[in-house]
Amino acid sequence: MKTQIGLLLCLFFVANSFAQTPATPDKIYGKFFHDVQMARVFADSKTFVDCTPKKSPAEIVATYHKLTSNPAIRFSIKIFTEENFTLPVTPQLNYVTKEKDILVHIKNLWTVLKRNPDSSEGNSLLPLPNPYIVPGGRFREVYYWDSYFTMLGLKESGETVTMENMVKNFAYLIDSFGHVPNGNRSYYLSRSQPPFFSLMVELLASVKGDAVYLTYLPQLEKEYNYWMEGSEKLKPLQSNKTVVKLKDGSVVNRYWDELDIPRQEAYFEDQTLTSKFPEAQARKINRDLRAAAASGWDFSSRWFADKKNIATIQTTNIIPVDLNCLLYKLELVIAKAKLLAHNDSSVAVYRKKASERLITIDKYCWNKDIGFYTDYDFVTQKQSSLVTPAGMYPFCFFDQKPDYMSLLAQRVGSVIKTKLLKDGGIVTTENNTGQQWDAPNGWAPLQWMTIWGLDKCGQKELARDIAERWLKLNLDVFNRTGKLMEKYNVTDIKIEAGGGEYASQDGFGWTNGVFLKLVSIYGMPKE
Repeated sequence: MKTQIGLLLCLFFVANSFAQTPATPDKIYGKFFHDVQMARVFADSKTFVDCTPKKSPAEIVATYHKLTSNPAIRFSIKIFTEENFTLPVTPQLNYVTKEKDILVHIKNLWTVLKRNPDSSEGNSLLPLPNPYIVPGGRFREVYYWDSYFTMLGLKESGETVTMENMVKNFAYLIDSFGHVPNGNRSYYLSRSQPPFFSLMVELLASVKGDAVYLTYLPQLEKEYNYWMEGSEKLKPLQSNKTVVKLKDGSVVNRYWDELDIPRQEAYFEDQTLTSKFPEAQARKINRDLRAAAASGWDFSSRWFADKKNIATIQTTNIIPVDLNCLLYKLELVIAKAKLLAHNDSSVAVYRKKASERLITIDKYCWNKDIGFYTDYDFVTQKQSSLVTPAGMYPFCFFDQKPDYMSLLAQRVGSVIKTKLLKDGGIVTTENNTGQQWDAPNGWAPLQWMTIWGLDKCGQKELARDIAERWLKLNLDVFNRTGKLMEKYNVTDIKIEAGGGEYASQDGFGWTNGVFLKLVSIYGMPKE
């Protein structure tokens, strides 16, 4: 009897483990959180949510209310915050570049960007059991989609152990929370990011063999279930969180966040924007801001109804071509793992899901008029006219029909040359809005997906051209500054990248990774 009770208790705790999530800073500190962020105690809203309290949060909050409720007391919220919190540390800020060789610099940076297994310190960090690589700068934690591109470089550096540790960490996060959060912070738990876990597993398997697929099959399936939650109950033109059923019954996915409040890590920015609108509209904008953060493209005219202003953001209306290609890839990787497990019936199920998704992506996202894959607005039932590197994901993953994809790639190559190709590589969009995921900026992950897709589908000359432009830009900036950057101005290669909510960061995980990967294929650029 005792054994049965013990088993039932274990099952209960497992079943409820996803619900036991840590509180976020806004919930812990309440009005104090709001006041700190709106007073701009720190220029970057992310600083405060990453701080570590020197006392118990309850004691800090109680003292704050006591001091601020007494008008006779002269009170400085800045001094109070600095006295009660330890600011987050960014080790690479103290790293002085001495290497003249960019490859040596990147190799040395792996140790600077590495974090050891975490211990809980009472702050917003979600502890991870294995070492990992952070992007750099203000990004002091692991980030989901960043990590795949970082791992491309880790593989080239022979850092297989670090690669495997990172995959283990993402598996741990899936087991702990049911999905991979945007990053390992409590305030990121309400959303995920582009689902690259299947590609990480595939990359690790390329080093360690196919047994890797079997090892991570449970987590691959859990992640898939997260993205597909509620799909079986939907009727046409209905949606549930990340899932949408289109008019013809096809099931596709969108980016989503569970919350419709200002982002904790960008509280001042979101609160300032949405305070101008009625509550219902403000909540919709907050949700769409958060969903854009889930996309990794935070922010871009790609998500704006008028393609100009962030106040018109409508991310949750959009069926993104890149997201659905990644889920197509996830379905195929699960099918491969099921095949290795000799589960033939499940292999057929996941291959069928993938085939149906491929047909749907072609139907709704291949824009015949432009000759490019674009996003689809399921509310207006119209294709986007905006050309972005997200449209290159199909060329990386659609292996079932190589001749067809090669034919499409010829048209796509012409569009890229006309609309996206710049002196320093591929620009993110044609629109210059002041947002960082628009012109004139280019980003390492989008260069890689574009180059990979073009090369795979026969446009090898264009792929090499883009790679060489990007590598040269990275090297030129390094020679001038001693840094590898989060993003680059690919239009005017003598000017630093800008735009967005924060200053451009250096470090930088995914830039390092893509640089090493491209050098392994195309060689070092000529200075």
